Amino acid sequence: MTLSPNLEEKIKVLVESLGFELYDILTLKENENQILRICITKNMESKSIKLDDCQEVSLALSPLLDVEMPDFEKYYLEVSSPGIERVLKTLEHYKGAIDALVKVKTFQEIEGKKEFKGRLVSVDESVLVLESGAKIPLNAIKKAQTYFEW
Repeated sequence: MTLSPNLEEKIKVLVESLGFELYDILTLKENENQILRICITKNMESKSIKLDDCQEVSLALSPLLDVEMPDFEKYYLEVSSPGIERVLKTLEHYKGAIDALVKVKTFQEIEGKKEFKGRLVSVDESVLVLESGAKIPLNAIKKAQTYFEW
């Protein structure tokens, strides 16, 4: 299941009209079921999302998706928070994670390593910097996410 950029923009506008921010849109298959997962936040300062917030967005999105995706095979709509350990994909995600603990995996070795953990202290359009001083080019990142120490 692939969504058009036009539909993604309509979803973003609808989510923002309800006072939330669109964090991510994922399409995946779990146990033979197609899932459209919409991750929302209240703002990048990590105000928590409540179950009622997810329900509100889900109820608002359902009619839009029924009209925009009439021929899609059966799918399940899930609206949720990206969680405390959230995947970082965009520059905005990285900026929102400054001062958070992050795990980063790279495509190639940087300073002899392909995996980094630490506090994110800064990011710009081309590189992120960890508290340890490690500088990781954004285009070298295979996967990045925040993590929580219990």
